[in-house]
Amino acid sequence: MVDSTSKTYDFYVLYTADGYFYGGYSDDAIRRFHVHESGKGAKFTRVKSRHPLQLIYYVTYDNKHDAMHAEATFKALSRHEKEAFLAAHGVPGSVWKTN
Repeated sequence: MVDSTSKTYDFYVLYTADGYFYGGYSDDAIRRFHVHESGKGAKFTRVKSRHPLQLIYYVTYDNKHDAMHAEATFKALSRHEKEAFLAAHGVPGSVWKTN
């Protein structure tokens, strides 16, 4: 449980227009998403062909360590494992599957 008086951190996943997942952490996932969208985020998300971005998942942790650990764990997954993780956490496969 997250104490409302303590600082929290989010682990988040973006989906790019060119089909990549990007995982990160922040003290405010929504604000950080807008920074990425504005072209001022991580080098990976500044590439114009990756826009528009979608914030497809985030979870809040009660400390920075856990959010950073979630990011590192996600980034170590294969593409298939990332898709399975996201599906298990309620993100519909239609986000990354094209017909």
